[in-house]
Amino acid sequence: MLPMVTGFINYGQQTVRAARYIGQSLMITLSHTNRLPVTIQYPYEKLITSERFRGRIHFEFDKCIACEVCVRVCPIDLPVVDWKFETDIRKKRLLNYSIDFGICIFCGNCVEYCPTNCLSMTEEYELSTYDRHELNYNQIALGRLPMTVIGDYTIRTIMNSTQIKKATGKLLDSKIITDY
Repeated sequence: MLPMVTGFINYGQQTVRAARYIGQSLMITLSHTNRLPVTIQYPYEKLITSERFRGRIHFEFDKCIACEVCVRVCPIDLPVVDWKFETDIRKKRLLNYSIDFGICIFCGNCVEYCPTNCLSMTEEYELSTYDRHELNYNQIALGRLPMTVIGDYTIRTIMNSTQIKKATGKLLDSKIITDY
């Protein structure tokens, strides 16, 4: 008789514990129902990138001295630098500079180690194409300045969580992020 009573007690305790766990998980689920969605509607809403975002590389042809430091520090030897040595002035003359963004890992080493600062990272991240050969940018394509997201009035910009935390100094809520 005693083992049967202890079995009922253990069963009752396990049932209460399981009901408490189910209740706790249900409370967490219900607390998420009053939050607004975090997903943004991409073509019409875009996130403002952070200060240290590593997007497409911008290249200034006039500043480049064809030293090839960017090629040496690149982990995959990606930038292609074509130059010609001018014997009369004893300097290299840059002929062509290109980067294939289909292969680039956006590490930023080329930008960091460039002695003349002719390379810089932009906030442009929309590099998708239907043909992978279109991702090979020459010095003309690399020299174009990207259009800023903030300047486009057709697109609703949304600050990311770190920018909001800096601006407000408060804990974040989804209502603040999506600005509804």
